[in-house]
Amino acid sequence: MRCRDAKQLLTARRDSNLTRSDEVTLQEHLHYCQPCRATEQQQQHLDTLLSTSAPRICNSIPTEKIMLAIQQQRRISQQLEQLRTQQQTRIVRLRTVGMALAAATFFTLGSIPLLLLAITIEQTGLAVKALSLLSNVIDVLYILTQYLQTGLTIATRNSWLLSGVAFAVVVMMGMWLRLMRYPQEA
Repeated sequence: MRCRDAKQLLTARRDSNLTRSDEVTLQEHLHYCQPCRATEQQQQHLDTLLSTSAPRICNSIPTEKIMLAIQQQRRISQQLEQLRTQQQTRIVRLRTVGMALAAATFFTLGSIPLLLLAITIEQTGLAVKALSLLSNVIDVLYILTQYLQTGLTIATRNSWLLSGVAFAVVVMMGMWLRLMRYPQEA
């Protein structure tokens, strides 16, 4: 008999599917083969460990405890359902308030140009002062754009400066991505 066949017979014996002649053949092989005897001992050791450590099912749980647990589960389910309905009513209230606020905001923002037109018609002097202030702001913005255009022209003509700025941006983005990554456990 080969060891492979002996191991199959050991498995069959553990499952109680071994004939008497196979049992005799297996015992003869185990008498002469030390590795198969070791395998048999390991199987017996594992079987004893499994039989002693198998969980014992306790059938002595009183019916009252089971019924109490079911009632508690029902109460919790009812409380969760009440919370859901409260949340839904709050959402409905907030939705109506939100729509009213949105309508008031759009009305207010839409009426600003009409208000400015009415002020221009009624208070012409006030409109002229506002436009003169606005013209000064436009002049300042024009000068700022000229400075910005000059700076961009210098940066684009000198490719080393532009490359340095691009490199600095890439390094900062890399540092930002490194800092913002998801923490990994060691």
